[in-house]
Amino acid sequence: MAQLTDDCFAFGGALLPLADAQARTAEILSCAVGIETVVPALGRILAADVVAMIDLPPQTNSAVDGYAIRHVDLRSDAETMLPICGRLAAGASNPSVLAEGSAVRIFTGAVLPEGADTVMMQEDCEESASGVLIRPGIRPGANRRPAGEDVAMGETALRAGRRLTPPDLALIAALGMDRVQVRCALRVAVFSTGNELVDPPSPLAYGQVYDANRPMLCAMLLSLGCVVRDCGILRDDVDATAEALGRAAGTNDLIITSGGVSAGEEDHVRSALARIGTLAFWRVAIKPGRPVAVGTIGRTPIIGLPGNPVAALVTFAALGRPMLDRLAGATYVPPPRFSVASGFAYRKRLGRREYVRVQLGADGIARRFPKEGAGIITSLTQSDALMELSEDMTRLAPGDMAPCIPLGLLHG
Repeated sequence: MAQLTDDCFAFGGALLPLADAQARTAEILSCAVGIETVVPALGRILAADVVAMIDLPPQTNSAVDGYAIRHVDLRSDAETMLPICGRLAAGASNPSVLAEGSAVRIFTGAVLPEGADTVMMQEDCEESASGVLIRPGIRPGANRRPAGEDVAMGETALRAGRRLTPPDLALIAALGMDRVQVRCALRVAVFSTGNELVDPPSPLAYGQVYDANRPMLCAMLLSLGCVVRDCGILRDDVDATAEALGRAAGTNDLIITSGGVSAGEEDHVRSALARIGTLAFWRVAIKPGRPVAVGTIGRTPIIGLPGNPVAALVTFAALGRPMLDRLAGATYVPPPRFSVASGFAYRKRLGRREYVRVQLGADGIARRFPKEGAGIITSLTQSDALMELSEDMTRLAPGDMAPCIPLGLLHG
């Protein structure tokens, strides 16, 4: 991993556009973890392609309960009566052959007998002592699942760099694999900062608040398959902060802090980082979340998020998640946006990207959450999405279309 370097943004100057901040970290950071072969687990990062060693499904089988037939045996202009010459259920171990001019009673998942190419649903047939009466009109190949329809033998089923999801685990199991190569879990140290913070359920003294950011950040990191080191609350002391961050850098792949990165006299994370490491930038042109610090201590990257919970989540999603994915060996994929009509008017500053919390109505209209502050946690629990307003916008009018990111996609 290359060293982050100082620049004018570290100590003032113009705000760094979000795209530039993302590009800078993408250029500098690289995978920081090794490879192991393990039972596939949710959130782990594939270190090698998963290549199918079998066809999926292994044999052509029936997609419905019904009757396996040869389409060529059917009349095109009238009903066809075919004698029933057998019965096949899923799991039958002996291959069978369908004789010309006959049908086999078959159930969902059963392998089609040799010669059969079509399955007639039982609801569309009439069975009698004479056989099964089949109405005309079914297309050749209907209601069958060809061997290899899902994944063919030799095909790449999952690409390296993919973060495993529940459907991925299903696919790996369906291909008969009980071990895959994955990246070792990223070790992430998480700190909160501030004399005003306490952990629940300790009683609150005057002027204190409960720390909400660490539980949120730790939960998001756990959902991403990280090994999370909850390092507690750093008090407002630059020496103690520098010492704690230095210790964490020696045993972790990434450090995340919240609070203490602004320009106030009691904001010590930025000062501590400048003392013991390298501060690359700390002012990014986004709202909420302008004061976000990125740098390194030795070879360990650190991202200092703002202290307000909404700003912490937004900056983690915008900058922390891409950093984390690159360090973990994952292919970073930005969350999908979908276009929604605005139900409100809004003005913003030119050159800054803004994320507005919105609620989505049944009418398809996005309405702004009524409380604006970056510390309003209910704006995260009661909103549906973030409306993303680009740097070149200054005004949003009711009815304008704008991209939205579902909040649920940013939680993990």
